[in-house]
Amino acid sequence: MIGLAAVGAVVVGSAAHGAFHRNSPVFGSVLAKLPTTGNVVSLTFDDGPNPDATPKILDALKEKNVKATFFILGRHAERWPDLVLRIAHEGHQIGNHGYFHRKLHFKRPFYVRQDIKLGKRAIERTGAPAPAWFRAPHGFRNPWVTSIAGSMGERVAGWSLGVWDTDRPGVAEIVKRTIAGTKPGSIILLHDGDGYDPEGDRMQTAEAVPLII
Repeated sequence: MIGLAAVGAVVVGSAAHGAFHRNSPVFGSVLAKLPTTGNVVSLTFDDGPNPDATPKILDALKEKNVKATFFILGRHAERWPDLVLRIAHEGHQIGNHGYFHRKLHFKRPFYVRQDIKLGKRAIERTGAPAPAWFRAPHGFRNPWVTSIAGSMGERVAGWSLGVWDTDRPGVAEIVKRTIAGTKPGSIILLHDGDGYDPEGDRMQTAEAVPLII
């Protein structure tokens, strides 16, 4: 019984790690960092577009000739398709962040498929290229997220540095956390939008970006 209990604890622990840790390989392959030791990082933004923050971020990236990846929410893409197109036209990569921004770890396969599919469709309807990457809201996954995303031509991305800019700790603090935590190959997570409020305030992040890059 002790042995069986120990095995059960390992199984439950592995499942929890797979569901709640953004980079866990338990539920399938996920890109956690760039395969490089050079002075290269990936700057990524979730939950947009946003009518105030996204244009300001794009202006800063354009001025410094920096490219980023934007993980777009489908329902926000429908509200601001011109911003999605601007992101694409300015040479940034567009990823799929689903449609609803609901945590997927306890969702059934049908729901997962619909969320990813609707997000992908909303992006494509703007005229932007089909996304090649999917990032789950909050990084939460389950045993079928990776395979369903893969069936739609999308690999799963995680991140190696999150700075909790959604808490709006102040521009200086966002800059400090980002610079302090960045290493070669880091995938940096910032937010140009709010997953729960289409017009949520992300101006601290927008103002931090020029100081980070």
